[in-house]
Amino acid sequence: MPRFLMGLVFVLTGVWCAHAEDLSDQIQKRYDTLQSFQGFFLQKLTNASSREVQERLGSITFKRPRFIRWETTSPENELLIIGQDTVWEYFPEEETVYRYSVEQVLSSKTMIRFLSGEANLKDDFIVEDLGTDGEFRHLRIIPREPEPNLVEGELWVRPGQDMLEKIKLVDFFGNINELELTGLQLDVEVDPKAFTLDPPKGTEVIEGLVGE
Repeated sequence: MPRFLMGLVFVLTGVWCAHAEDLSDQIQKRYDTLQSFQGFFLQKLTNASSREVQERLGSITFKRPRFIRWETTSPENELLIIGQDTVWEYFPEEETVYRYSVEQVLSSKTMIRFLSGEANLKDDFIVEDLGTDGEFRHLRIIPREPEPNLVEGELWVRPGQDMLEKIKLVDFFGNINELELTGLQLDVEVDPKAFTLDPPKGTEVIEGLVGE
């Protein structure tokens, strides 16, 4: 490669890295100061082997420090609650609820870690700025320590708001988990009771293990 072109590549790479680092800082600061948010989600789960895509619709509520209420309404009702010490995964139609510890759920690089701000972009990932995509800034992320749940991902951030509004995660097997948030309301008043669950009478409570 001619020296001029080689030098240009190094310069552009340095600019992209600098932009990505600045944006990562902005995103982290936004999540560090965010008190709460509510919105709706569209989730697409793509199976790597069959290419089958499952779509899920619902709502999400977050409250600092890391409380989450993730309620799926389609194709069936499901409820995931991350509370003070316990995570509940409730399936009303099956009259079954799984109970986990918070550490079990947040210890891996899952979608929940991104939504709760627990995933630190600057420390946990190599971040590449892919430029603009419509009204969003588009980032590619590679975990510094890959694990089966996440080997690469992409993020879409609205400039000025610095919130992750679109997230795409790919696991070791090539399965894709995509999430798009809409109707976001930031720093809203949230009832703490939204992050607790009193299983209805007759519901089977099962001690769960992440990965089951």
